[in-house]
Parts: sequence; structure tokens; C-alpha cells
Amino acid sequence: MSRIFRSSLLLAFFFGIDKVLGLFRQILVARQFGLTYDIDVFNAANNIPDLLSALISGGALGVALIPVLSEYMETKGRADAWQLFARILNLAFLVTGAIALLIALFAKPLVSWVIAPGFPPQQQALTVELMRLDLLAIIIFSISGLLMAGLQANQHFLLPAMAPGLYNLGQIFGVSVLSPKSGLSLGPITLPGFGMGIHGLVYGVILGAALHLLIQVPGLIKYHFHWSPGLALRSPGVQQVLVLLGPRVLTMFFTQVFFIARDNLASRLGEGSVTALNYGWFIMQVPETLIGTTIAIVLLPTLSEYIARGEHERYRQTLNSAVRILLAFTIPAAALLAVGIHPLTKILGFDESGTMRVVWATRVYLLGLTSHSLLEITVRSFYARQDARTPLYAAALNAVAYIFFAVTFARLWGYLGIAFANVTSFTLELLLLLWLLNRNLPGLLRVGDTLFRAIVAAGLGALIVYAVMHWLPIPDLPVLGQIALAVAALALGSLGVLPFIMKEIKTIIKL
Repeated sequence: MSRIFRSSLLLAFFFGIDKVLGLFRQILVARQFGLTYDIDVFNAANNIPDLLSALISGGALGVALIPVLSEYMETKGRADAWQLFARILNLAFLVTGAIALLIALFAKPLVSWVIAPGFPPQQQALTVELMRLDLLAIIIFSISGLLMAGLQANQHFLLPAMAPGLYNLGQIFGVSVLSPKSGLSLGPITLPGFGMGIHGLVYGVILGAALHLLIQVPGLIKYHFHWSPGLALRSPGVQQVLVLLGPRVLTMFFTQVFFIARDNLASRLGEGSVTALNYGWFIMQVPETLIGTTIAIVLLPTLSEYIARGEHERYRQTLNSAVRILLAFTIPAAALLAVGIHPLTKILGFDESGTMRVVWATRVYLLGLTSHSLLEITVRSFYARQDARTPLYAAALNAVAYIFFAVTFARLWGYLGIAFANVTSFTLELLLLLWLLNRNLPGLLRVGDTLFRAIVAAGLGALIVYAVMHWLPIPDLPVLGQIALAVAALALGSLGVLPFIMKEIKTIIKL
């Protein structure tokens, strides 16, 4: 069993736990707040802090840092790599703090003009308040997100994989204890309730961020990390990271434009529209994270090492294998989940109208599951080569295309048009990047019969799920019974898929 496969299984296991906890959190949130302005406000308030987090702590800086740290590990040793890491950590914390202060000062015009101009005045004021609180969590993430990158560069994935689950536990504590007036009942035990409302959920986010950070500290001790003060902005290593970071920051900014524009437009479409899209996105992200993100995170340090050693053919072969694996797994997953999603969403506790809004948002987002999963590895493949400009240009084009499509499609199909705009623009971005990669790495897109087998498997699996759900009296059962039968139908559909993708399963084991 290869190291990559073991690491992928490890990440998939903990990401799975994280998604289960995330689903439990979403259920608690849905039952506590429903499709109301309170949760619309909470989701919208996260946008600018999430943008800052993506740019500084994890998304941008982490991906820019790992290739350089991997090179330092190969050529200079762990001590020099940790010294570089400490300098970047110091820089990230200072920059995040300064930007967070500016966002807090200008929160009101940001909400009124950018985040949620369609909200009523009272909801806009609450959005400002929650956004300022959420910035505390982002300052913590400015450290924690980099710790993940540092440990992953050391080929250590366990603690970073556990961290998101603890982040969810903090939020679960917030929604089950801090938010309600009477706490959650667990059999004979009833948890206390502090009655903080939506503010309790934000305090849970801050607690989760602290847990996300603390779980990774033992990894730093294991690998002998020693913090040192100073920035050394002119040192070669820091300069090398900053050269990659500039384009990566802009790339992540353009990617985050999706969330800002989505909620801006959805805030004009009535109560619950922001949250319905948020739930649909979350559900699509479950298979996307378990498949696409898991493989991409594990492969980035390996691809970076291949480039550092000049093993370009192994780089191409590994990337080609990843593309085939993602096609084989994500196309059937999207089809099965699209057919079986309706009973599953009933666990959120919405009425039938609210449930169907989430169901159709999810189905539209699932059209882009394969594109989003392939983008995870495609974008990272450029960063492994320390090419940050190409993903930047692609993301900029994507942002422009998304806004155009979202405005146009929202007029035609309402909130579902916003979801379809996401699928369209991100698929176009993927096709552009794959074309550029294949031009430099001939043969990269030779996927043999993988695409054909994945489509056939998707059709058969979806047919099995549809048949089970329509032959059995699912609508006549209580909600939990409907969910159980839907899960069983999805399991049977997955068994029908397996023979068609066995070749890719063997590939990932050997990768």
C-alpha cells in the first residue's frame, strides 16, 4: 500500500468525520434558526472574514508555502525550513491583524454596499456586528492555517486532518448550548442553554478556531519547531514565498468573489435564499472534499518533490492518474446524490417548500462536482511547479464570467440561476487550465476509457437509486425511515458503480 494511498485514506477518514460533524451542525442550525434572516445574516457576515482567512492563513499562503518548504526540506534540511516557516508565520499574523482592524472599522459600508445591500436595515446592522466578532476567529486562523501547511510539508497529515472536526465541535457547542434558551437534550441529559441566539453561533466559531489551532501544537513539538522572532523580508526563502504568494492571493480573491457575489445577489431574492444556496453548496462540498480535496492535499507535497528533483515524467504520470481517479469517482457520485438527495434533506426540518429549495440548489451544484474536484488538483499542479501566474489569470477570467452569468441567470431562474452560474464559470476555468497543462505535458489528458466507464457507471447507479426509492413506499415512512431507505438506495447504487471503476480503485492504491 503506497504512502499516498495511506495518506489519502487517513485524510478521507477524518474529512468524513468532519463532514458528519458538519452535517450535524447544519441540522442543529437549521432546526434552531430555519430559513430565516438570522441565519442569512450569519452566512453573509462570514464572507469578508472568510475572504481574509483564504488569502492569509490557509488557502493562499498555505499553498504558496508548501512547495518552498518542500524544496527546503530536500535541499537544506528541516532546521532551515522551520526558520523560514517562523518568518512567514510572523508576517501572516501581523498582516492579518492589520487587515482585520481595517475591516472592523469599515464594516458598515462593506455590508451596505458589498455584502448584503438587499437586507433590511436591522439585518444589515446585525451583519456588521457579527462580522466584527468573526474577525477574532480569523486572527486565530492566521496561525492555525499555516500550521496545517507546515505539518503537511513534513508529510504529516493526521493532526491537520483532525483540526476541521474540532472546528465543527466548537460550532456545535455554540448552536446547542450558547444559542438556545434551553440546551439540547441527549436522553436523560439536558445541556444548559445560554440564550445568546445567533451570537452564540459566532462565539462557537471562535471556540472552534481555538481548538483548530491547539490540536496541531503537538505536531510542531514532534518535528522540533522552534519559533523565532523577526521577518527577514529580504531573505531568499521569504522572497521565494512572496513571489508565489502575490499571484496566489489574487487568485484566492477572485475565487472568493463567488461567495460575495452569490450572497449579494441572493440577498435581493427574499428571506432564505442566501441560506438555501449555502446548504446546497455545503452538500455538494461533502463528496468534493472527500474525493477532490483529499487527493489534492496529499499530492501537492509529492508533486512539489518531483519538480524539485527534476522527475517531470513521474510528475505527469501521477497527475494523469489523479485526473482519471477523479473522473471515475466524481461523475457517479454526482449522479447518485442528485437522485437520492430529497429524503436526506428532510433531516434539516424545513417544510416541503424549504426542503425543495435546498434540494434543487444541491442538484444544480452537483453538476459542477467533477469540475470543482478536478480544479483542486489542477490548480495545485501549477503551484507544485511554482507557477502562480497561470491560476491567477484563469481565476480572474472565472470571476468576470461568474458575475456575468450570475446576474444574467438570476434574472431568468432566480436563486437557482446563481448556482448554475457557479457550475458554468468554474467548468470553463477547469477546461482552460487542463488545456494549458496538456499543452506543456502531452498525454496528460489521455484518460483511456475512464470517462466512458464513469458515465455508464453514473447512469446505472442513478437508475438503481431511482428504482429503489420509487418501488419502496418511502413517502409513507417517517422522516428517519425515509432517510434510512435513501441511504440504503445510495449504498446499492454505489455497489452497482464499483465494477466499472475498479481499475481506478487499483490505481489509487498503487499511486
